[in-house]
Amino acid sequence: MKISAAFAALLASSSQVAAFAPAKLSVRHSTSIRSVTAAQKEFFGITDAAPALSQDELKQMVGYKSVDDYVKSGMVVGLGTGSTAYFAVERLGQLLKDGTLTDIVAIPTSIRTKEQAEELGIPLVTLDTHSKLDVAIDGADEVDPDLNLVKGGGGALLREKMVEVCADKFIVIVDESKLCDGLGPGFPLPVEITPFCHEHTLRTIAALPSCEGCDAVLRMGSSSSNVNDGDEIAITDNGNYIVDLHFKEAIKDAPTMATELKNTVGVVDHGLFCGMTTAVIIAGSDGISVKE
Repeated sequence: MKISAAFAALLASSSQVAAFAPAKLSVRHSTSIRSVTAAQKEFFGITDAAPALSQDELKQMVGYKSVDDYVKSGMVVGLGTGSTAYFAVERLGQLLKDGTLTDIVAIPTSIRTKEQAEELGIPLVTLDTHSKLDVAIDGADEVDPDLNLVKGGGGALLREKMVEVCADKFIVIVDESKLCDGLGPGFPLPVEITPFCHEHTLRTIAALPSCEGCDAVLRMGSSSSNVNDGDEIAITDNGNYIVDLHFKEAIKDAPTMATELKNTVGVVDHGLFCGMTTAVIIAGSDGISVKE
């Protein structure tokens, strides 16, 4: 990934500060929004004349900020999966390596996150030994005004939910394109199902009252993408299949749909994460903000 010269300079200085700030930031004011501090602006010399950062650079900043702001020494940390969560894992590895953080153990939510964490030397445990987490950090595919989420575009929804529901704080990191007025139309809702009689389960899901009007599509190819990229049925890390529910209109009642899906025999879990979010750190064209 190519980065700007301005951002490279920030990376060189990043270990000296507790929170990562963009090179260009304008504050978005709201009672529920916190932006980077004046001290951070002064440290990085943020001005309106500074060049705008790319989406990848903003993703890196929001991933770094989540660790800088919410992870402390001695914590048990849940590690998410995806292109933005990747940077949170990277930052955690950096701070452990340089001694800024100590006595951290982490629980990964996918095989690929586990492999990344192992490469960075992050000590790993599982829910079998650590059922209570201090914080979990992960991305999302959609975020509504009530901070309900659609997750699972990368196929890790079951492990993500198992880990993140056990965390005292669940920090969501996204770019502003993931914000929506209502869940559903902007991103298909993944549902993980058992392989046994999967076509029956797919039809049963599509017939649920809360799912009326959806187009239920079995995921094919890679489980880490809801784009059909192969001829074989996609298989999750847990050996299951995924059905992606495509909606033309916003989901009217996400909690009710979540309950109906979970109560359907053959459904393992679904990508609706309702009432779980502590804070959302948002990377936008005008900088970084936090909604709580």
